[in-house]
Amino acid sequence: MDRLSLNQITTKTWSVPEAVKGCAEAGVGWIGLWRDKVAETGVAETARLVAEHGLRVSSLCRGGFFTGVNPDGSPVDGIAQTREAIDEAAQLGTDVLVLVVGGIAENDLGLSRQRVADAVGELAPYARERGVRLGLEPLHPIQCAERSVLSTLDQALAVAEEHPADTVGVIVDEFHVWWDPRIEETIAKASGRILGFHVCDQMWPLTDPLMGRALPGDGPIDHRHLRACVEAAGYTGPIEVEVFNTELWKRPGNEVLAEVITSYRDHVA
Repeated sequence: MDRLSLNQITTKTWSVPEAVKGCAEAGVGWIGLWRDKVAETGVAETARLVAEHGLRVSSLCRGGFFTGVNPDGSPVDGIAQTREAIDEAAQLGTDVLVLVVGGIAENDLGLSRQRVADAVGELAPYARERGVRLGLEPLHPIQCAERSVLSTLDQALAVAEEHPADTVGVIVDEFHVWWDPRIEETIAKASGRILGFHVCDQMWPLTDPLMGRALPGDGPIDHRHLRACVEAAGYTGPIEVEVFNTELWKRPGNEVLAEVITSYRDHVA
């Protein structure tokens, strides 16, 4: 339980005050925050609430979209937004900012990936000055077009390795990487650069490439195996339960959190 973190998206209907209070009452000492929820409450007030309830922030989600397009195709200045996110992470007391790098721009995959590498290079010194580490999160290949042109942990690691390990690393999210036949090898290669470990299961059959997730134990992923891999690579930090699931979001947050704790104990810890 000392490593369990509630990623805020799992209890999406909860505001920051509700999520922080719920975690504290349930004995969960970590929370992974989302910027939209933080914006509703305010950065300073969120930081105050987290401290008041004795919690720690495992990560802030998210920065990125460096290719210049949002998932809906609208333009975005990902570099400017990520600078803001870096400042927010520092204020919230977390040293991990999760990056979702953005989908394909101008129908040019090579150009899009170069934009990502260039943006990380521009932002890394800014993050380092503020004590924040940038965590590149590769997403499943089916999300390459609209969300992330980094589809494997190998690709994310190649970008991260251009920078100091204490500044740029990777996020290992089970939903996105469990299928990779080289995942054990790549996790080992990422030793010293793993900034977060996110757990959930994949719905089976997969109903939606974004929302087709479930609590650990309700799908095919071997959570303890992947946990053993990241720990062998030196990661001993918080483990976030992050579940995108519209049916789960319809339920009261306290019920969902209780199931998060049970599924974590039974299938991850």
